[in-house]
Amino acid sequence: MKIGVFDSGYGGLTILKQIRERLPEYDYLYLGDNARAPYGVRSFECIYHYTLEAVEYMLGQGCALIILACNTASAKALRTIQQHDLPRINGEATPRELCSLGTPGERLVVSGKRIVNVLGVIRPTVEVVPTLTRTGHIGILATPATVSSESYVLELKKIAPALQITQQACPMWVPLIEAGEHMSEGADYFVNSYLGEIMRRDPEIDTLVLGCTHYPLLLPKLEAYRQKTQDTRHKTVQFVAQGELVAESLADYLKRHPEYETQLSRGGNCLFQTTDDAQRFADAATLFLGQRVQAQQVTIEN
Repeated sequence: MKIGVFDSGYGGLTILKQIRERLPEYDYLYLGDNARAPYGVRSFECIYHYTLEAVEYMLGQGCALIILACNTASAKALRTIQQHDLPRINGEATPRELCSLGTPGERLVVSGKRIVNVLGVIRPTVEVVPTLTRTGHIGILATPATVSSESYVLELKKIAPALQITQQACPMWVPLIEAGEHMSEGADYFVNSYLGEIMRRDPEIDTLVLGCTHYPLLLPKLEAYRQKTQDTRHKTVQFVAQGELVAESLADYLKRHPEYETQLSRGGNCLFQTTDDAQRFADAATLFLGQRVQAQQVTIEN
């Protein structure tokens, strides 16, 4: 049985890279739904439907644990899948919730000897962010769908109600990255525009969460903005990427759930699949992973 990592496109590769560095012994399946990306501008119903199809496909491919390495899917589809669909998928009329899950909303579903769960990337991030801020002012940079869901706001307020949280939708960042234009001079306008807007709305922000797994590829541009800003308060703003946080959270999760030890295989292998052209995926994956991969094109629609 494998650990599955799913994203609507390529961004989840930044999560996969950190997970494999932290937990190299396991076998992995990465699935990118590139043919239907981006998810961030789609409706709730569409995102949920697409994500559920991906989860069902990956379960059929032998994944016992699936990470939704996509903030949009985590925000829009995760809770419904955990609470409604996993019991159905496993054929249980009355789902059985196990104790000591740690994270609210997590659900393990037992079907025979197989234990299946689907986890997201938002909760591991918000558990750490309140410990990083000095001013208590947090900014969230994300896709329009993640922003509209207010998932980060709701989760952060549960942990630290006094936080001041400002969100900024960045609809052009994912297309720029996936087109390979994120380091071009043309990308500067959209980087400066979104950062300038959120910092104008709350000049006291000292921590900016990169609430999309694509965004770490923009870190050189984000750092350049920080260095060039005329406002001294903004020169110490820190950008929080999710990969390492999710990897550490997964390692802790596996320690707390030893039942997975008998299910997950340990060959150190990783299979890459995409719903779009395999060669195009392999070429773009190099940008995110820093190495060449081989990919398979698959169909996941029911």
